[in-house]
Amino acid sequence: MNQDAIISGDDKFLKQYYSRYGGYWRFPNMLDYCYLVNPYFLRSAIIKEMQDFFPVLVGEYPSGMGVNAALAAECWGVRQENIVVGNGASELIKALMENLDGKVGIVRPTFEEYPNRMPEEQIETFVPQNDMFRYDAADLISYFSEHKVDALLLINPDNPSGNFVQPTGIHKLAQWCKDNGIRFILDESFVDFSVGYESNTFIDNDILDKYPDMVVIKSISKSYGVPGLRLGILCSADETLVANMKKQVSIWNINSFAEFFMQIYPRYRDDYKRACDRFIKAREDFEEELKKIPFIKVMPSQANYFFLEVLPPYKPKELCATLLKRHNILASACLAKKGIEPDRYMRIAVRNHSDNEKFIQAMKELIR
Repeated sequence: MNQDAIISGDDKFLKQYYSRYGGYWRFPNMLDYCYLVNPYFLRSAIIKEMQDFFPVLVGEYPSGMGVNAALAAECWGVRQENIVVGNGASELIKALMENLDGKVGIVRPTFEEYPNRMPEEQIETFVPQNDMFRYDAADLISYFSEHKVDALLLINPDNPSGNFVQPTGIHKLAQWCKDNGIRFILDESFVDFSVGYESNTFIDNDILDKYPDMVVIKSISKSYGVPGLRLGILCSADETLVANMKKQVSIWNINSFAEFFMQIYPRYRDDYKRACDRFIKAREDFEEELKKIPFIKVMPSQANYFFLEVLPPYKPKELCATLLKRHNILASACLAKKGIEPDRYMRIAVRNHSDNEKFIQAMKELIR
């Protein structure tokens, strides 16, 4: 069989799994290195408390937006009129992006859920001009000063690159957007994985008030390790925007399990901090071991994943297909990512120490 046929076969094989977008609990022996969650918070007693209430939560309607916005405000320390709850961040992303007018600036490669929600001609794309996909606030300000936009989206830490703009840079960028009449959209779904995470969030009343046109989006699935709950939040001091967003989603847009999670979460904040600290240590250890694998180059990351350049003798499709076939490990070959050279990069999640050791062992067995 020629090389083109092999690559085509790997592509079809991987897409059978990628096209599911989840539901991998049907494969109990699979190690899922595609989807990005906190592996440590799930061990908290919060899950046991939710299990105890399972019959009630299944048998009762959830509350409406008013109650859930109040719960979210308590959880994340902002005013109720400045926060809207979504059925995952994806629901809020869709509602927000489909109602933006004018040009929207993005950084690629990116989480394509954002640009997929608008016509391509509405998008102005910045691609970092270096092989590690690093950039800072000054790079974005320089580029978008020349390429005018009406809104600017930043995922921080970025997905898939793991690039992280420090809070001082985010303030600089937010102020520049404010001075130039640009809507600043900050997705900080992965910020709780960054070193110093408690000081890195912009979900704060004073910060929101300082930048009234800023929108902050956070997926609760990621850092809290609860993707099955489908829970996300959007925060802004723009009360008109928030009120309109609340009208666009269903009155029962989240289920009782997600509501109950918000109700009891404040009692588990210390557990959550310990889980984030454990995760950061696991990522550091994992990165150290990954750098010993000769056929990958590891991009620095402040998120719960690593962006890898795959080096000879492998290509990402071949490598990901081999990991899945031989070791039952599912990793992302970044097949749909724009702004990168095709079949050159892959992304892997950071899981717990035990799983990461299995991943490293699998990679070592593939050294030629």
